[in-house]
Amino acid sequence: MTQLFEAPAPVLAATSDGNQFPVRRIFCIGRNYAAHAREMGRDPDREAPFFFTKWAETVVPSGATIAYPGETANFHYEAELVVAIDKPGRNIAAADALGHVYGYATGLDMTRRDLQLEAREKGRPWDTGKNVEQSSPLGLIHPVAEVGHPDSGSIRLTVNGAVKQDADLNELIWDVQDVIAYVSRFYRLEPGDLIYTGTPAGVGAVVQGDAIVVSIAGLSDCAVTVGAPAND
Repeated sequence: MTQLFEAPAPVLAATSDGNQFPVRRIFCIGRNYAAHAREMGRDPDREAPFFFTKWAETVVPSGATIAYPGETANFHYEAELVVAIDKPGRNIAAADALGHVYGYATGLDMTRRDLQLEAREKGRPWDTGKNVEQSSPLGLIHPVAEVGHPDSGSIRLTVNGAVKQDADLNELIWDVQDVIAYVSRFYRLEPGDLIYTGTPAGVGAVVQGDAIVVSIAGLSDCAVTVGAPAND
């Protein structure tokens, strides 16, 4: 039997201790900061957690130039704390959840906001708004042995040096333990999975040439530049 074509190489994310973390899947928690939920027109007190998924190949390293995607005129940044999973599990209890974590990183969930909102209003999936090439920039993953389990501390995003998002990790509606427990009810979590835990208020649009930097206390920054639209 002949293999019809070469399968793509796995996406490898860099860790702070010089290793490589093979990315398997991405789970993104929606509206997990109350102020952001309100700015998106939703009441955070009435919602259980929810999430959407993205392809592993949307991950790009800090320092990259990401293409401004087609089919949008409203390309938004969202700063996020990212959880890297290294131990499998299904129906994980919240009390056991942190034992499944390899480490943490800063990240971005870049979004075609106009397409996301159009899909939301029509009751359609968000894929065209969220699951976009180069839309999951990721800083270095820091092992738990190095940084512990961050549950408080600054999360901040700047565009061209101007502060746009500024919050504290303790403002998460659903913390890391709860998020892991919830996602594992629907999918068996596997080593290589990433969970983007949600973004604070202050999301907004960027244009070509903008420099975005996400900073989270105790972690390496995630920095990208918005480049020209892809032409391939």
